[in-house]
Amino acid sequence: MARRCILILGGARSGKSSLAQEMAQRLGGKVLFVATGAPLDEEMSFRIEAHKKKRPRSWRTLEAGIGVGEKIMTEIRDAEVVIVDCVTLLVSNVLLSGVEERKVEAEQVDYASAEGRVVAEIEGLIRCIKSTKATFIIVSNEVGMGVVPVYKAGRFYRDLLGRANQLLAQQADDVYLMVAGLPWRLKGKG
Repeated sequence: MARRCILILGGARSGKSSLAQEMAQRLGGKVLFVATGAPLDEEMSFRIEAHKKKRPRSWRTLEAGIGVGEKIMTEIRDAEVVIVDCVTLLVSNVLLSGVEERKVEAEQVDYASAEGRVVAEIEGLIRCIKSTKATFIIVSNEVGMGVVPVYKAGRFYRDLLGRANQLLAQQADDVYLMVAGLPWRLKGKG
């Protein structure tokens, strides 16, 4: 299996994670599933459990909220496919690192520092992708197509995630946009 990088973008509940899992199963081989979400509340715990139930038991799971590239390098072992689900939460984790409470007020965030940390996080993931023989399937939300957030922190988050998605799309061999469960190929060969 030749190394590839596949980026799957889309809105909430568009089918991104399902497509990522289907692709991994079609590719075959040993899978490392990298979960970036943390069970911070009851609703998120429910979502995480629902995602776990949809994954084959043979897949290994790595929970990594930050420093994802380094943690994958430590845990990849014999994995032939790595799913990172998702960059949306990864960017949020990086943005909120260093903030006392998870309820963020705009004045609590050092935006220049946060942008540097997000870019460094994504660059670390890209270095990891380039230094392994595994195929990576990366899931992320496309949040720039909706209403402009009212709050400064929301606008900044949207912009940071857009930047992260652009960096990943530049490196990806294939990029898909999921809309209503339908994949649209934006980059790559059929």
